[in-house]
Amino acid sequence: MSIDELEKLLDEYRSLPLETEWLEFKEAKNTYDFNKLGKYFSALSNEANLKGKRFGWMVFGVEDKNRKIVGTNYRANRASLDSLKHEISMKTTNNITFIEIHELMLTEGRVIMFQIPAAPQGIPIAWEGHFYGRDSESIGPLNLQEIEEIRQQRTREDWSAQICDEATIKDLDSQAILKARLEYKNKNPKLAEDSDKWDDRTFLDKAKVTIKGKITRTAIILLGKEESEHFIGPSVSKITWVLKDDNNIEKDYEHFGPPFLINVDKVFEKIRNLKYRYLTENTLFPTEITQYDPYVIREVLHNCIAHQDYTLMGRINLVEKSEKLIFTNCGSFIPQTIEKVIDQDAPQEYYRNQFLANAMVSLNMIDTIGSGIKKMFIKQMQRYFPLPDYDLKNPERVKVGIMGKIIDENYTKLLLKNTYFDLKTVIALDKVQKKEPLTVAERKFLKNQKLIEGRNPNIYVVSQVAAATGDKVSYIKNRAFNNEYYKKLIIDFITEFKQASRKEIDKLLLDKLPDILDEKQKHKKISNILTKMANRDRSIINCGPRTKPNWMLRNNLLDTN
Repeated sequence: MSIDELEKLLDEYRSLPLETEWLEFKEAKNTYDFNKLGKYFSALSNEANLKGKRFGWMVFGVEDKNRKIVGTNYRANRASLDSLKHEISMKTTNNITFIEIHELMLTEGRVIMFQIPAAPQGIPIAWEGHFYGRDSESIGPLNLQEIEEIRQQRTREDWSAQICDEATIKDLDSQAILKARLEYKNKNPKLAEDSDKWDDRTFLDKAKVTIKGKITRTAIILLGKEESEHFIGPSVSKITWVLKDDNNIEKDYEHFGPPFLINVDKVFEKIRNLKYRYLTENTLFPTEITQYDPYVIREVLHNCIAHQDYTLMGRINLVEKSEKLIFTNCGSFIPQTIEKVIDQDAPQEYYRNQFLANAMVSLNMIDTIGSGIKKMFIKQMQRYFPLPDYDLKNPERVKVGIMGKIIDENYTKLLLKNTYFDLKTVIALDKVQKKEPLTVAERKFLKNQKLIEGRNPNIYVVSQVAAATGDKVSYIKNRAFNNEYYKKLIIDFITEFKQASRKEIDKLLLDKLPDILDEKQKHKKISNILTKMANRDRSIINCGPRTKPNWMLRNNLLDTN
């Protein structure tokens, strides 16, 4: 933009209403907080997207209320001003930064106009892992509805199901197809005899890898020849393995492309899964196991492939350190929290790459019921090792760490002595050994069970647990019952009294839910149980309004009709 164009634009923006969400004026006479500037970058970028603008603007040297030009000495050195582009990019989604930083030397004083790009279609912009927005003149977290509004702008077409027009079956690896047939029969033993009679085209359609004989992006990723990767360009189909020493210095690396069905085994073979020994009590002979459970490694790696956001054109990375594996893949974590994955007993409702996920289920790579992550946690728990670390701070990347050593011997001893611990208890104890913050409810529960000592934040796992029967009974009473137990109570109540209000169901269940849950979490759990009974089990039905539900047995209602 020319100086004349910028001056005209500045005059135009100064005349706009004060509550314009994609525009902000600041005096910034001498300095301005860098972190606050980053938050405004995120907010103005997101608001520009939501308001259909190409750019957001942050203007220094102008009063916010009356829009009077007062001038600014902020980063008077041009080189220092230009360095802001790089500084901002280091903490934003996809390293997005200012389009340009315009400097105007006006009669009234110096004005800086920061030209901020609108958030790309489907990708809200975060600052240091957090999304910001505007509510009139205030800046704060971008609300969930606005985040989803931006994310849903991205086409609902499944990227992984798109046809590679120029690709043919000759672009697929013959050995990968043979392995696919073998895995398909392992997954579908009843179809094993029939599948042997299918030609490759029929088999690939049946296995949900191709569509009517046409080669999909999924087919290229899982079964394509190494040189076929260009068919999915500019997206990338790569897994990079990197070996680092204790000083984080790179010692070795290798890249793996299609066919992933075969090459995931080659990645696995790169990992130095050494023997690990630890002593249990009352024995002089150490327990010997491998550092990593093969199932856990494959599950994380297959999840990276299935849930990678290939439109972001990044690679899947596996960094191997002496006692830890770190996996990263592009794309947000759709369930949002690990707690949600652990708690739910149903498949994920939405998959980023639904076609790819279905194909991987068909080829025995992932589980269709969505229990893989929970099974990983249980595997680590059974090995008495630290649980998987999920780092979800970056909204466009998932990072998973698998520890190959014992961190706290007290944690391991507790699990060895108390095999009746449920997963939620172990997750809370795992937080303690990793020095991660506990919720108030978790801390209260562990204290009551005498599993932790010390004062917040200096809490540690106890060296031993009293073996008194009372302690074990107390633990069981405070542990969550199986959901079927709560469902039966509801069914029995409605059978006896013909119907039940939400208030009556709350009264029935609240004192039976574990103390590890706070009041809000208990009410949420009851809501989830009722929803599953109504929508999935179809055992009950709401005959009242949504705001004041009245639950009845579905079969009884049908009989009366």
